[in-house]
Amino acid sequence: MHGDFIWYELMTPDANGARAFYSKVVGWTIGASEGEPGYAMIEGSEGMVGGMLTLSAEMQQHGARPLWLGYVAVDDIDQALTSIKHAGGKVLMPATEIPQGRFAMVADPQGAVFYVMTPKPPPGQEGKESLAFSYERKRIGHCAWNELMTPDPAAALLFYGQRFGWVKDGDMEMGPLGKYEFLSHASRRSTASKGSGMIGAVMPMMPGAPGPAWSHYFRVADIDAAKAAIEAHGGRVINGPNEIPGGDFSMNGVDPQGAVFALVGARKG
Repeated sequence: MHGDFIWYELMTPDANGARAFYSKVVGWTIGASEGEPGYAMIEGSEGMVGGMLTLSAEMQQHGARPLWLGYVAVDDIDQALTSIKHAGGKVLMPATEIPQGRFAMVADPQGAVFYVMTPKPPPGQEGKESLAFSYERKRIGHCAWNELMTPDPAAALLFYGQRFGWVKDGDMEMGPLGKYEFLSHASRRSTASKGSGMIGAVMPMMPGAPGPAWSHYFRVADIDAAKAAIEAHGGRVINGPNEIPGGDFSMNGVDPQGAVFALVGARKG
């Protein structure tokens, strides 16, 4: 559906190192890298979650760095790119065609980077939806929450709302830091119970944050076991685990290759 998060991609200079790390931390099955510079598929508990792109030396020389990015589905990628540019966003990589559809890398007007894609499902799977992001938020290894940190939350809500049909769905006060504003997919909310269309949230820039960015929270079975695995396998925890509404715990970290990532899960102990 237009406006859904349908894929997540890790850009990393060390595919083998990232594969070993995330298989221990999240429990993913990550396939062998194919092609040049190399792309591997990431599988969660109930299907594909995303891919892992190996950054070549040339890519890094041109500014590419270890990073997680999300893909948002659009009905017409050319129309989407025109709309994004008209609103003050940027096209960082033009529309590119692959067997799975057409995609482009873009930035919103405040500078947060993401992909847009018009997918092309395989024959016989035209009605099948991506489970990379789980609206039910209970699938282990799948994304459960998408969080945008931005210097202008009001402008961001307007930008994404007009292009993808996302709407504000309540908020939570964070004291002097401002409001944490929840996002829902309007079309999914209109056909299901309240809250089932929840995508994530928009929040103001935090002190010390390097810049506007999306964080994608992947669900783990045991947040404390994930923390221990991060520390045991060369990563670093930068925040958490912190209890969040609903009883789960969230955590932010940096993998051994330098990509910032986010996790959410229950506390078993």
